Amino acid sequence: MRLFLFFVAAALQAQPDLAVVEKVSGKVGFYKFTGERTSEVKVGVYPHEIVRSLDGKSLYVTDNGILWMQYAGKGGNTISILDAATRQKTGVIDLGEYRRPHGMAVHPQTGQLVVTIENPDGLLLIDPKERKVLRKFEVQGKSPHMVLFGPGGKRAYVSNTNSGTLASIDIASGEVRLIATGKYPQGGVLSRDGRTIYLTNAESNKIVLVDTGKDRVIGEIATSTYPNRVALTPDGRTLVYSLGNEGSAVGFADVASRKETKVVPLGGPPLSLTLSADGKYAFSGVQSQGKVHVIDVARREIIRTIETPKDAGPDPALPLP
Repeated sequence: MRLFLFFVAAALQAQPDLAVVEKVSGKVGFYKFTGERTSEVKVGVYPHEIVRSLDGKSLYVTDNGILWMQYAGKGGNTISILDAATRQKTGVIDLGEYRRPHGMAVHPQTGQLVVTIENPDGLLLIDPKERKVLRKFEVQGKSPHMVLFGPGGKRAYVSNTNSGTLASIDIASGEVRLIATGKYPQGGVLSRDGRTIYLTNAESNKIVLVDTGKDRVIGEIATSTYPNRVALTPDGRTLVYSLGNEGSAVGFADVASRKETKVVPLGGPPLSLTLSADGKYAFSGVQSQGKVHVIDVARREIIRTIETPKDAGPDPALPLP
């Protein structure tokens, strides 16, 4: 009996709750793995991305203020702070003159935030405890979109979507190196050893490999149409990525062979792709259809589709422990 209960508990732990950024309605919805919506929190206008703090106690949501990045407009200038346990909004980080915050990353040692901004183009370093901007970095490109830290958090890498470059920024000095990548770079992920960034290039239909030691492209993986977000399985062997626009699918690629191995159609264009901590499940939001698809990574198939409320417009789904 004890053994049975152990396996039941383990199975439940492997099925995380989700915090879904509902971009159109300006909310974060909380869901059980089974699809049951348990609560919601109102955040800013047109929120785009969500990350968890280093200690796991807080969630940060960028209140971009504009629905699509290609739209003109002043945009919002806040980051909403949510308590991960109570699932309530606890405050905001006011960005002042800096507007249209988008992608975020948490420093692996200090817990400080970096966030891309689209008005003016740049990258901000933020102290989330003090709720203040510490520094603005230049990105030397147009439409900074997503950001991730390199090994040890010494450099931040920003996809300059409309410039076709990846900006490698030294956090201590602010020095910038530009890396030509391909058309419309978007999301990226760091390899387990920290030596490589896998970066999607949506309009080039490829994922490029960037050497973090030399800050240069060292290879590529051809993909199906419009890769825009990417994650790496815990064993470091498989890339899982969303294929937006007419791609309308989730793709899988083998890291060793640098080949796309499988495409799972979603029936609509996804804007996001996240993995559960154990790598068993992928979550991909289709904003236009109000759906979040749950994909079994081992079986390479959709096992559940979560329906969000009318006009919610789901984007990223963040798995919660």
